[in-house]
Amino acid sequence: MDNTFKISIPYFHVQDVQASIIFYQKIGFEIFNTFIPPGAQKPSWAFLKSGGACLMVALASGPIDPEQQAAMVYLYCPDVPAKHQELQKLGLNPSDLRYPPHAPKGEFRLPDPDGYSLMIMHT
Repeated sequence: MDNTFKISIPYFHVQDVQASIIFYQKIGFEIFNTFIPPGAQKPSWAFLKSGGACLMVALASGPIDPEQQAAMVYLYCPDVPAKHQELQKLGLNPSDLRYPPHAPKGEFRLPDPDGYSLMIMHT
């Protein structure tokens, strides 16, 4: 019997779930599910998907310090320079493209609204 893990889904605590949804929609994610607590106006949790990539975000119980976000998520796409240009046009301020030995087709960093690092590189 194969009992290996089949998928891993990052789960980020965020300051504003709706702001995170908007940010992640801009970079290509779609809402798969959300939870709005009774009496609330905005979601406190969301599950987002883009192709095979998944992400969950939930309302943090306290302030978020972007300098303390040590988690990194790698997102893979077939054309890194085109994705970089697309995100620049959206005003999302990705880092410069780099071409290190482990990413000869390029990679770059994109911080989300809470300071989590998204590393974009080629498939």
